[in-house]
Amino acid sequence: MDRLDGPPRLILVTDLDCTLVDHDDPENTDLLRFNALWEAHYRHDSLLVYSTGRSMRSYLSLRKKKPLLTPDIAITSVGSEIAYGGGESMVSDHVWEARLDEMWNRDIVVEESSKFPQLEPQAEKSQEEHKVSFNVERVHALEIMKVLPGRLLERGVDVKLVYSNDFAFDVLPRASGKGGALTYLLEKLEIEGKQPCNILACGDSGNDAELFNIPQAYGVMVSNSHNELLQWHEENAKDNPKIILASERCGAGMIEALQRFNLGPSASPRDVLDTENFHVEILDPAHEVVQFYLLYEKWRCAEVEKSDKYLQNLKSLSSPLGIFVHPSGVEKPIHEWIDDLENLHGDGKEKQFRIWLDRVSSSLISSETWIVKFDKHELSEGKVGSCSTRVLLSCQEEKQKLTWMHIHQSWLADSCSDDQDKWIF
Repeated sequence: MDRLDGPPRLILVTDLDCTLVDHDDPENTDLLRFNALWEAHYRHDSLLVYSTGRSMRSYLSLRKKKPLLTPDIAITSVGSEIAYGGGESMVSDHVWEARLDEMWNRDIVVEESSKFPQLEPQAEKSQEEHKVSFNVERVHALEIMKVLPGRLLERGVDVKLVYSNDFAFDVLPRASGKGGALTYLLEKLEIEGKQPCNILACGDSGNDAELFNIPQAYGVMVSNSHNELLQWHEENAKDNPKIILASERCGAGMIEALQRFNLGPSASPRDVLDTENFHVEILDPAHEVVQFYLLYEKWRCAEVEKSDKYLQNLKSLSSPLGIFVHPSGVEKPIHEWIDDLENLHGDGKEKQFRIWLDRVSSSLISSETWIVKFDKHELSEGKVGSCSTRVLLSCQEEKQKLTWMHIHQSWLADSCSDDQDKWIF
C-alpha cells in the first residue's frame, strides 16, 4: 500500500475464480479487457486487491495459467492470509497472523470437527494454519453450523464458519474471512491517513457476501453468481442501491459496475482502440503504452489490414532517432523494428497471440519527458514471453502528442519463447 503517495482513488477488491477469471472462456476475453482498463486508467492512483478462497500456493499456480495482473494486495485462504505485492516476492502481514492466533487452536478445531462424519476433509493442499476446510452437502452444513461454534467456544476457540459453492465448508478464526481481512486493511489505511475515495467489491459466491457488508463499499455480484449469494442478497441487501447484480458475467460484470456506480473510466482500450487515428486527447503515458501494444497485437493477429500506411502511422509515434533494445541485447532504430513488422502480419492469428501489460508506472523526469516502466507479457501457442520494459516518452508541445524516444527490454525470469526473434516489441 506504500506505492501510492496519497489516498487511493479506488480500491477494487475482487474474487478470482468465476469473478475476475472466467474458466469458461479459454481466450480470457474479459480478463484481458479488464487488464487493459486497469493499467491504462487506474494503476497509477488506485489499489487492486485479490480476495480468494484459494490458498497462497494455489493462487500463485493460477497466475501461471491465467493472464492475471499483479495486485497490490492478495487476500487468500478466505481471508486468513494477507500478503503485499501479489507476485513471487510477496510479503506476508505478520500482524494479521498474530491477530488470528487469538482464541484459535487448529488442533482443537480438527478434533471437534472429526466428530461430524458428514464433514469430508479437503486435500492437504487446501488446509492452512488458520483455515480448516471440508466438503459437505448443504443440508448437513446448515445443521453443523448450528452446533460446532458452541462446542469450540466451550474449549476456548472462537471461530467463523463459511459455506460456499454448495460444498466448501471452512472453519476460520473469528476475525478472519474476506470481510474481516478487508476491514483490517481499511483500518490500516485510515491510520495512515489514506482512506480511499471509493471501494468496489466484486464476487460470485457465498464466501464473498462479507465483502458486501462493508458499509462504505459498493458491491457487484456478477451475473453468473451462485444461488447462495443471490439468496443472501434477497435476504440482506435487496433494497441497498450500492449492491447490484450485473447483467454481464465475470470481468465484464466488474467493468459494468464501474460504469453504473460512476467510479471512473469504464471503456477498456481493447473496446475503443482506433487503429486509424492514434491521437490521444489527454497526454497520458500509461494509456499511451497500453494503446501502442494493443495496436501491435492487432497487427500480429491480422485484425488490421496489411498496409504501409499502418506502419507509417506506427512510426509517427516514435522519433526517427529512437532506439529499441531487444531483450537479446540487439539494438536497432525503432523505425527499423517497425519495418520488420511487415513480415509478421497475421503470424499470431492461429496462435491465440495476446499481449497484456502489468505494473505500469510513469515518472516525469523533466518538463517534457516521462520514463514509463512495466512488465510486458506475450502469449503465443500457450507459451508466455515476459519482458521488463522501460520506455522514454517526450512531449512534443507543438504536436500535442507523446513521442517514443527509447525502448529497452530485458527478459524476466521464467520467460519462455521458442522463437524469440519474433518477440520484437
